Amino acid sequence: MEIAFIQCGGTIDKDYPKTRGGYGFEITNPACEKILERLNPTFTYQVIPLFQKDSLDLTEHDRDKLAEVCNTINENYIIVTHGTDTMIETAKHLSVIKTKTIILTGSMKPERFKDADADVNLGVAVGAISFVPKGIYIAMNGKVIPWEKAERHPESGIFREKK
Repeated sequence: MEIAFIQCGGTIDKDYPKTRGGYGFEITNPACEKILERLNPTFTYQVIPLFQKDSLDLTEHDRDKLAEVCNTINENYIIVTHGTDTMIETAKHLSVIKTKTIILTGSMKPERFKDADADVNLGVAVGAISFVPKGIYIAMNGKVIPWEKAERHPESGIFREKK
């Protein structure tokens, strides 16, 4: 099995800025590379750095480009690292893709933080990807949820299945 990891940015990839002005962060190299290095996986994979943006800055053009990449790469298993603010919106945009298994994940704190949830969320996505049917999913907070059943609790920010 080969998995493609596509970086879209978001909190998972955030780092402290090296310059002043603008955002209080910068989005750097794909965090999944560091996490996978610690995991020492037995599957093959490639990492595709596509965007280094906060998810609030992703445009429809960006989502079209992401869908195009998902459709054209050879891998049928794709994990997209993404910011949490618009993750469900991007999942909806990708829902036209019916021939692949795509899981979007991210974290509430940057991967480099000691108490980040990045390792767990990426691990849950990796563990689930070969077991869930083809489709689009959200892997956050220890759960893998079909995108159309996922919602984000407005106060806590926790992803959960719609009631």
